[in-house]
Amino acid sequence: MSSGHRIEIGQDMQQGAVPMIRDAADSDAGPLSGLARRSKAHWGYDDEFMAACADELTVTPATMAEHTVRVFDSGGSVQGFYALATGGAEASVELFFVDPPAMGRGIGAALWHDLIRHAAPTAAHLRIESDPDAEGFYVRMGAVRTGTCASVSIPGRRLPLLHYDLAREVL
Repeated sequence: MSSGHRIEIGQDMQQGAVPMIRDAADSDAGPLSGLARRSKAHWGYDDEFMAACADELTVTPATMAEHTVRVFDSGGSVQGFYALATGGAEASVELFFVDPPAMGRGIGAALWHDLIRHAAPTAAHLRIESDPDAEGFYVRMGAVRTGTCASVSIPGRRLPLLHYDLAREVL
């Protein structure tokens, strides 16, 4: 990887495997949906909450056709992924997940920098509707909280809304 971020190889990553970020394939849809559910559940949400979020955590071939979907792959083991919506001056992070056993190893940062490389050529701003537990990650990456927005899954729930200025990126 050329992102400059150190990736620690642990027991869940194959020794000798070269980690890479690649485009998602249609065959990744099921595994990515499972990873999204595991990552969301990691934060202690109950079964009722998880059921309410099931649709937004499901990745389909249509998701991949409509968005840029990239995966962090270590020897065939997907450790994280993102879905990015582009078009116009503002891009949007639609999904961004790291598998819980792989958290804290730089995979999220590597995915973030890849996402920025894909968003910056066409958009000036990046919109992030964040899970409250993920807000700290985005802030560490340089995003700024600009308000809140309504959850699409849980009526009455408000989520942190963040923005990242892509115009400052030098590609």
